[in-house]
Amino acid sequence: MGERVSNLAELEGWNAEDFAARVHYQGADDIYSIEYYEPSDCILYWKVKGDGETAVPVGRETVPDPLRKRIRQDLEQADIDADIEARVL
Repeated sequence: MGERVSNLAELEGWNAEDFAARVHYQGADDIYSIEYYEPSDCILYWKVKGDGETAVPVGRETVPDPLRKRIRQDLEQADIDADIEARVL
């Protein structure tokens, strides 16, 4: 596990798995799974279906701004450049 993944895993709600860290956030009616991948230094957003088991990748332009802001704050707290949140893959 890399240093950045370890740093994220120390934040509330984040879990680490090898080279990636993941957190889940629930809004009014939506649940998102957010993943950080250290080898590619990127963030992916997944929208979780109502069954809680199925998730589909979504573009960041569909993710609510407050959630994106929260992810950027988490990245900064973990000593990761928050600008990577906006990187297009």
